[in-house]
Amino acid sequence: MSAEASRPLILITNDDGIQAKGIQALASAMVQHGDVVVVAPDRAQSGMGHAVTINGILKMEPVTFGVEGVQAAWQTTGTPVDCVKLAIYEILGKKPDLLLSGSNASINVIYSGTMSAAVEGAVEGIPSIGFSLLNHAPTADFSACLPYVEKLALAVLHHSLPEGTCLNVNVPNLPGNALKGLKVCRQSAGHWEDAFDKRTSPGGTPYFWMTGKFSNPDQGQDTDEWALRNGYVSVVPTQFDLTAHHAISTLNQWDL
Repeated sequence: MSAEASRPLILITNDDGIQAKGIQALASAMVQHGDVVVVAPDRAQSGMGHAVTINGILKMEPVTFGVEGVQAAWQTTGTPVDCVKLAIYEILGKKPDLLLSGSNASINVIYSGTMSAAVEGAVEGIPSIGFSLLNHAPTADFSACLPYVEKLALAVLHHSLPEGTCLNVNVPNLPGNALKGLKVCRQSAGHWEDAFDKRTSPGGTPYFWMTGKFSNPDQGQDTDEWALRNGYVSVVPTQFDLTAHHAISTLNQWDL
């Protein structure tokens, strides 16, 4: 088998939209390591979680992608999870060897479109990683992330991942020389304390902006929040099995 024929097939998606700077950085880091195909939403889909389109149509079309070496790029009207499904069953016709999903900021796995794409990859049995830089700006500089993208992607290609598992990787918004390395850790128990800013339209109709603040009572030094605050790239193994296994014995003691 030739070296060209043995190149892994790498699917790249995101939740910020196919025109986002981050997905181009992700693709540019991987073109030398495999055959890269990009399938991403045609607009920002942040906060969509694991949503799929079931009550509407999905459209997709090939687009010109601004990274040399990318095999093909498609944009869709769907969510990040839709993109993964369309890529596997309509564009590629097979499962890729690796799925990478990227974003500007993502810690909360439940709401994150970035991580939902990676979780969908895990559901499909594809080694998958969600990468996020903790910088919301559209002009964010991703250069410090790229060595860690390559290192982790190549490690996953070599070792694969345990069944049903993907990786949630977050990078602090620091220059490359300030990053201290990778730290495998658990997700913290932090959460958003939701609030809403109620306003009134000129026509008298009330409307709301979601606000709130992040609260983290979990001060453990083995968490992603601790790692990020201390200059490390956090790597959290994440699974799609939401069963609360520790609660099964409790429920079995009830008179049900």
